[in-house]
Parts: sequence; structure tokens; C-alpha cells
Amino acid sequence: MDADGRRIGGQIVQIIPGGYSVARSTLWPVALLLVAFSALAESFDDQHVTVLVFTKTVGFRHDSIPDGIAAIQTLGRENGFAVEATEDAGRFTDEGLASYRAVIFLNTTGDVLAAEQERAFERYIRGGGGFVGIHSAADTEYDWAWYGDLVGAYFDSHPAIQQAQIQVADRVHPATDHLSARWQRRDEWYNYRRNPRGRVHVLATLDEGSYNGGNHGFDHPIAWCHDYDGGRSWYTGGGHTRESYGEPLFIQHILGGIEYATGVTAADCGATLDTNFAKVVLDDEAENPIDLAVAPDGRVFFIERKGELNVYRPDLGLTRLAGQLAVSTDFEDGLLGIALDPDFVRNNWLYLFYSPHGEEAKQHVSRFELNGDELVLDSEVVLLEIPTQRRACCHSGGALAFGPDGSLYIGVGDNTNPFESDGFSPLDERPDRRDWDAQRTAANSADLRGKILRIKPQDDGSYSIPPGNLFAEAEEGRPEIYVMGVRNPFRLSIDRKNGWLYWGDVGPDARQADPQRGPVGLDEWNQARAAGNFGWPYCIGDNQPYVAYDFATESSGTSFDCGALRNLSPNNTGLQSLPPAQAAWVWYPYGTSSSFPEIIADSGRTALAGPVYYYDAAAGSKKLPAYYDGTLFMYEWASNWIKEVKLDEDGNILKINPFLASMEFIRPISMQFGPDGSLYVLEWGSGFWGDNDDARVVRIDYVLGTRAPVPRIEAEPTNGAAPLEVHFSGRNSFDPDPGSVLDFAWDFTGDGEIDATGSEVVFIYDVSGDYVAQLTVSDVEGNQGVAQVQISVGNTVPEVEIVRPPDGGFFSWGEVVDFEVWAFDPEDGTADCARVVLQAFIGHDEHSHPLEEYGVCSGSFQTESGHGGDGDDLFYTVEARYTDLGTESVAPLTGRVGHILQPKRKQAEHYTRQSGVLLEMTGDEAGGGQNIGFIAHGDWVSFAPMNLEGIESLNYRVASAGLGGRIEVRVDSLKGPPISAVRVSSTGDWQVYTDLAAPIADPGGTHELFFVFIRNPGDDGLFNINWIDFQGQGVSRPPATAVEAESRQEGALPGQAVLYPPYPNPFNPTVQIRFVLPGRMGVRLEVFDILGQRVDVVVNEVLDAGSHAVRFDRADLASGVYIARLATAGGDLVRRMVLLR
Repeated sequence: MDADGRRIGGQIVQIIPGGYSVARSTLWPVALLLVAFSALAESFDDQHVTVLVFTKTVGFRHDSIPDGIAAIQTLGRENGFAVEATEDAGRFTDEGLASYRAVIFLNTTGDVLAAEQERAFERYIRGGGGFVGIHSAADTEYDWAWYGDLVGAYFDSHPAIQQAQIQVADRVHPATDHLSARWQRRDEWYNYRRNPRGRVHVLATLDEGSYNGGNHGFDHPIAWCHDYDGGRSWYTGGGHTRESYGEPLFIQHILGGIEYATGVTAADCGATLDTNFAKVVLDDEAENPIDLAVAPDGRVFFIERKGELNVYRPDLGLTRLAGQLAVSTDFEDGLLGIALDPDFVRNNWLYLFYSPHGEEAKQHVSRFELNGDELVLDSEVVLLEIPTQRRACCHSGGALAFGPDGSLYIGVGDNTNPFESDGFSPLDERPDRRDWDAQRTAANSADLRGKILRIKPQDDGSYSIPPGNLFAEAEEGRPEIYVMGVRNPFRLSIDRKNGWLYWGDVGPDARQADPQRGPVGLDEWNQARAAGNFGWPYCIGDNQPYVAYDFATESSGTSFDCGALRNLSPNNTGLQSLPPAQAAWVWYPYGTSSSFPEIIADSGRTALAGPVYYYDAAAGSKKLPAYYDGTLFMYEWASNWIKEVKLDEDGNILKINPFLASMEFIRPISMQFGPDGSLYVLEWGSGFWGDNDDARVVRIDYVLGTRAPVPRIEAEPTNGAAPLEVHFSGRNSFDPDPGSVLDFAWDFTGDGEIDATGSEVVFIYDVSGDYVAQLTVSDVEGNQGVAQVQISVGNTVPEVEIVRPPDGGFFSWGEVVDFEVWAFDPEDGTADCARVVLQAFIGHDEHSHPLEEYGVCSGSFQTESGHGGDGDDLFYTVEARYTDLGTESVAPLTGRVGHILQPKRKQAEHYTRQSGVLLEMTGDEAGGGQNIGFIAHGDWVSFAPMNLEGIESLNYRVASAGLGGRIEVRVDSLKGPPISAVRVSSTGDWQVYTDLAAPIADPGGTHELFFVFIRNPGDDGLFNINWIDFQGQGVSRPPATAVEAESRQEGALPGQAVLYPPYPNPFNPTVQIRFVLPGRMGVRLEVFDILGQRVDVVVNEVLDAGSHAVRFDRADLASGVYIARLATAGGDLVRRMVLLR
């Protein structure tokens, strides 16, 4: 027996572990193994089990080999298994290996087996045999690829023998379950030719900060295991020194490896292999999914930002609308957070954080009751009202989570505009700039914003204050405050066993530190075991202080003292002397973090805190394995990844590892473990505006073997008048396990009946209504995947067009952009402009900040004067949407469209595509983040979308100590028509920049523009580019007068008529032509053919101000292009339309 009382021995219970399929040609030698592997041992008292220790070397020979043999022999005597040791490779035959449960390669080196011996060992493993590799087993058989995969990695190099710290990630495997999280020992530490993670299950890693000579960086596996080719493989990198084999912990480590390799002790060596997980799509019709909560009965409640509460029913495989709240979606407001009551099974209560629609700007944290799957709206009890302002964006927060004591934690953003602080701390104390000063909220002890609140809801709708909040006395601060000094705690979680709070805090955007302003922008993950102040807006990260900055005089003062903070802002209504700032737990900038190199945020930063997992053996069959017990999950919305955070015995970070790195996550925005032990994830989807086709609710299952098929459903059309013929396709469905045959079953009406089979089917809906069509894809093992699509019969999605500004148009920060939206609904006719909504967003890297909404067809909005730091990828997006009226039997549908607006200064590093160029931090004294460089002949970058309306010329910021060359701009491809060219000469140094003007011709319309770098074939080192200025008015204009600005906010374009695009277009033979008049005036609407011959006068009269629509119907006209011209006193407007017979 071992130290824990385990006994090795017993009977075999599985012939070929893992269900390995043996080819007919190998049956005869495998048959020799069936006696030895007809069962997995539980007790050697019943059957003698032997392991073979193989020690042949062809190269360096370790003097510790005799010590290793003796130690393993002692393990055998003490634990009841036999040990044979040999250097004779002749043992490697089918007959010679048949009597061994496992073969141990103890410090072997070089090419130790002949070709036929290699084949015999392969057959042995495929027949269910076990392999143990110790230390230089990785320095063996370099030319035998199968062996390299078996052992996991080949030796590369090593430093001198020294002590190092081992981080033990798997605390349940028999080879490591006896170890503490941090294991100190002395040995020779191998570097490997490749990191085996992803191909093996890593048990332990080396902390390269604890010794010298490691070359793997932050992830240096040193012990691992995996089920391989029908057998089992375990490896440890320790065991070079003679002293190793006298260490009780190391000997126990080897014993656990032998237990696993022989199959004596069940061990899971698949817990971190992506191929053992399945991603099951529960709902791919979500529109703006923002948060979720999983009920004890398995129902998944998820909310959408625009007010919908949905419930996914696992028993039905369907999602239902449980209720809808009237919410404001200005800026980042909406329905933002959900939590189920700890006693949900009894009381059916849930809690929502939302922004009530109406004139008063506020947030509600309310309790509601559910009746079955229906939200009882009049059951609302408002627990807490949180003030807010909607004059300027951003940071609403909205996270809700219950702790183990029944306390409700509430994350509230600082509700402060970040856009005019250059990516640093918003500390604007000027009069009428309070909404640009985070001291009034996050640093204000009398304000609930910029905080994480903690209250204990009572049954009567009130709440009490749990002990231990930050301010015990009312005169010090609001008693609800648990954590202050946060910026945007968008997602938080509570460890249900110890009550510790985790949250992600989304940080500011400065790309570089500035001694006059403060540190580089950082996001944070934080752990709070008690109440505290986390520093914002004075300190960030590991208590890096900002500099006091006077926005009126644009002058800097001294850095804030994070240990003795004072809030002297005139906007502060609370304490002046604040609790000392607590340093962040994890912090990271854009790109790769030097403090936490595991954290890479190349595509943006949005830190979100996920749950802590606790393994429950009685949970569902697809629960995450015991390896993850006590693991915290944190995730990145902008960078699309999830990490596992392994903690030591004291709750400190041991190791941050990737989680399902090969699995695609499309902006994960919420995640929670269900009662079944599976992980439920909301994916926002890839678009800026929400309502993404790839937004979905998914479940992550641990399957360790056969995975379920992944269904992909397509339907065309998904809406229209009855009868509606819909073509359904499941052709893009697939099975992650190769070779499987898939079956398709279709339920078109949601009645549970199979209506059709096959991957391609057509169904005709005769009766108007809303339907959910469901595809079930099954494999031969009976595993199933389900996908759904919503079908609206009797209603058609409205057509929406942004007439202005054009997609890809250029603007200047702080200027005004005029907009014009056209919408038409086939059932309702011309759109009611009061139902049209246009919303602007600030685009930043891979995310966006929603701004004001305008309920008009035409008007204007003023862009922010700035946002982020120097060199950030910044732009504007605009979305127009229109929701029709629906019918009694069919729900309303929303049509939408979005455009991107480009800043006139385009940082060169923010290209859309490129070939050949590299990036480097720029040394340009004029600023900028990175420049593109190392440019050779034929290299290029492209930008899309771009529309050159109002752009007259370009100005490049260039430098060169090389050959120089030419920059050509081409339209839509490398061989597209050229529209600009300029020659670049040497500036004498790679970081001495100059401005270079170039003419450009507008090709009309929206395009991808290719900037091609030219000299002579083979030339390199041409030049650097820091940015490109697009010069001209573009699509923005200087701010209007106050009177005009007010009128434009109401949606009027003074003095201008509007002619909307004809609908439908093409038409046959009838088309609707709609126009808007700013006042009573004479109007003449005529139609001409392509030759300029008038074919009809549609309108010729005086009309009142407002919207007008007329029909043009000429069945006698031939197919062709026609021009509609609207003539008024303000000028002529034309639209093109096509008649198709």
C-alpha cells in the first residue's frame, strides 16, 4: 500500500481501454496481450502484475539509473507489483512485452530500438499497454515520430542543476494528488523542443522565475499524461540526480505515474485536451444577449439589452420569451444584469438590473416573480434606485451575483465620459464638466456609482446591510458600498464556498504612459476577500498613480499617493480622505503583458470575471472533470478567449492556463456553471451593433470520447407573406469525430413531430404565424446536436437604408455628421419616421461604445472631440433600424443596417489586411502608436470600408533611411485602377518623419483601398509610415450654431428637401417614390429614361411640408434604367431606378 492506504493490484476490467479499434492484420500479436490486459488491476493479491524498467542508453548515461531501478523495485515490494529491469532491446517483441502492464523508460537516451522492435512497441501500446517516461526518456528516439508523440515532447537543452519551484495544476491525479500547489525541489530541468500543451494533459509546470536557464517562458510543462493510440502515457521531467530517488515526494510522484500507466488507478488525462469537449448551441437566434442565469432545474434564463428576458427549456430544446421590460438603450444602458434568488426553487424570484424607459435617468435593481416561464411584470419590487446621467457616455456596469450568505452583489460603472481625457483618468473639474469627472462617482463615498454594492434582500422587498461593508458609519459613506474605486465592473462572480468576490474592471485606453498624465491604460481582474477601495480614478493596476491634471490650464501637478488618497474635487459630496487603494490582482495593457505574459490582448481589452467551479461527482455525466475543482475562470470579450486560473492553498494565483484555446468563442459576454456541471456561455457575436447572426447561447460539455455533432441550420427566406416556401439546409453541419455518418431530422412547426429527413429540404408554410424550425443532427452513437431558426410567416423584415453618411466616409473628431435614413415595410408601407432609430457608436479596436439614439429619419449628431490614447484604432459606427407593426398572429420584425465612418487621420498600423509589413513602436516626435516598417517592394496594406466623398488629397507621415520608393493607391485589389501615387525619398533616419502630400481621385462609392509599396523587385528597406491623413471636408462639418444644432437634434434638415430611394428597386411595373419637404412649396416630380427623354410627370403642384409618397405605375414601359427627378425651389434631387420585365 502507498502512504494514503491505496493498494495496487486486482483484476482487469477492460480489454482495450479507450475502445481502440484493432486492424485485422494486427490481431494475432494483440491476442498475446489479451491475457495480460483482460482486466485492469485493483489488487495484486489476485494476479501478479509486472512492469518492465528499460534503461538502455546510446549516448549520455545517467549515474542515477541504478538508484532509479532500486527505487522502483522498492515501490514494487511495498505496493505489491513486480519489477523487471533490462537494457536488452530484444525484449521488445509481441511475446516479450505481453506480460508487462507498463514499460518504464528510465533515463534512456538515443536510438535504443530497432525498426521491428519499434513496431512491436507500437502494437503493445495499441493493445492497451502503458508507458512511463522518466527524465531523459524525452532524449530518446528523435527519428521515431510515433514515439515523440507518445512521450509528448523531445529534449532541447538544460541549465545547471538547481532548485526550482514546480506549480502543480492537477491535484487529483495519482501522480500529483499528494503534492502541495507549489513544490520545491532540486534537479536538472529540461527545456523541450516544443510545448506539449494541447496534445497532452499537463499535470505540473516549472516557474521559470524560480531558477535560471528556462526558455519556455510563462508555460513550461514538466509532468504530463495522455491516453495515446489505445494505451496510456505518463512522463515526468524530473529524475536526473541520484538524490531524486531518495525523495519521498518524488518517489510517490513516480508511483502515481505507474498507477495510471498500468491502469490500476482510474485517472483522467483528458481534462485539458480540447478534443474532449463539445460546444453545444442551445439558441442561435439571440439578438443582444448580455447576461445569463442557470436555474436548478436546468432552465437557462438570458437577457437581451433591449429588454427581453428569455428562457431556454432543455426538456423542449426551445427558447421562449418570458417577458419584456421597457428600457432606455441610450449609451450603454438597457437590461444589463440578472440573478436568480438563492431560494429560487421555492419562491421563483429573480433580480434584474435595468435602465427604465422615461425622462428620469436612473437604474433599477428590481425583484420579479416568475409564473412558470412567464415574467410577472406587475410583481416588480424595486430594491434599489441608482442615479445615472445620460448626457454623456459611458460605463453603466450592471452585474448581479449572490454570495453564499444570500448577499446580493451589484456592479455599477462610474457613469463618466472617458472620451476627452486622452486615454488617461477623467478628472475634469471645470464648471459644467461634472460628467467628465470620475471623482464625483467612483471616488465619492456618498455615491453608488463606480462601486460594487453588497446588500441582503429581504422577503418584504427591503434590504439589510451585511456586516463588513466598507463604511460602517452613515456619515462616512453609503452603507451599501462594498468596493469603491472601480471604473466599469461589467461582470463579477462570487466563490460560493469562501465568499470571495472576483470582477473584471474595464480600463482606459492610453497606449503609452505619459509622465505628465499617468500610466498606460490597463484592464484588471480583482479579488476581494474584504471590503476595500481599488483606486480609480487615482490609481490603476498594481497601484500605478495618475498625475493630477488641470483640464482648464492643461497643466500637470503631482502624482496621487495611492496609500493616502484625497478627493478634493468640487464634484465630491463624500469623504475627502479615502481608504488606501488596493492593488489589482491581475492587470494588463493592450498587446502582451510583461507582468502577466499569459494575458494577450492584441485585438482589444474587456476583462470579465467568470465563476469558480466546484466538482460534484453526482452532477451530470458531461460535467467538467475534477481537475477543475476550485478553478476560477476569467475571460476576455474583445480578445475572444477564456482562461483557467489555478489557485494555491491560500487562494493566490498559481498558474493561468488557456481553456479550450482551439475552440472559437465569439465575444463571450457571460458565463455560468449549471447544476449539471456544464459551462453555459453567452456569445455576443462578431458585429459592433448587436443583433448579430452569430450571437448565441452555448453549453460546454466534457465528453471524453465521442462528441455530439455540431448542427448548422440555414433557411431562406426566414420571413415573408403566406404561403411561404422555405428552403432549409443542414449541409454545413459536421461531426468533430471523423468518419461519423450523420442523420438529419426536421421539425418545422415546433410540435415535436419529425416533418422531414435529409440535409436539404423544402417546406411551405400556409398559415401566418411565428414558427421555430428545429434541426436535430444525430451520429451513429446516438449523440445529438440541435439548432433552431425563427420563421415569420405573414410579415416581412423592413428594408432600411442609411442614405447619409456613406459607409466608409471620413469625419473629423468634434464635428457634426448629417444623417438620413430611409425605411419601407412591405406590409405597413412607408415607414413612420417616429419609429426609425439611428444610433451612433464610438468604435474602438474590436468593441464599440453606444451613444445617443435619434428617433427620426434625418438629422445630425456631433462626434466626440476625442477618445482613447495616441495611436488607438478609433472610428465611428452608425446603425439605423426600423421595427414594423407586425400583426395579431405575427410578432413585429426589425430591419437594420450599419455603416462605419473613418477618422481623417488613419493610423497606418490599423490596416484591414496586409502583406509583408511589420509593426514597431514609433519614435515620431509628433506621436502615434506604432508605425509600419520593414517594407519591401510589393508589400501592401489595405483599409476598408473607405469612401472618398469630400476627400481632396492625402498626407503621409513617412520616414526612411533606406531606398525610398513609391506609394500607389488602388481600388478594390492590387491590380485595381490607381487613384493616387507619390514618391517617398530618404529622410536620413528611420524615425525622422516628414509630411508628404499626394493627390487622390475619388472613384465614387465605397471600396477597399490598397496602398501598394513599389520600387524594384528585390528591394527592401524602403520606408516607414506612421499615419495617413485624408484631407478635405469628408462627410462631417464644423458644429452648427446652438439654434441649428437644436433643430437638427429634433431631426429636421433646415431648407432641404429629401428624395428617398425608390422602392422596390428594381420594380415591375409599380414603384413607390417618397420625398420630404421642409416647408410648403411647389414641387415637380418627373421620370426620365436613360437618354434623358421625359416619360411622365408624376407630381406638379404645391404641397405642404412633411412626408409624401406617390406611386409610379407604367406597364407600357420597356425594361431599362429610369431617373426620378424632384424639382423644388431648393434645387433638384434625382434617384435612379430599374424596371425589369
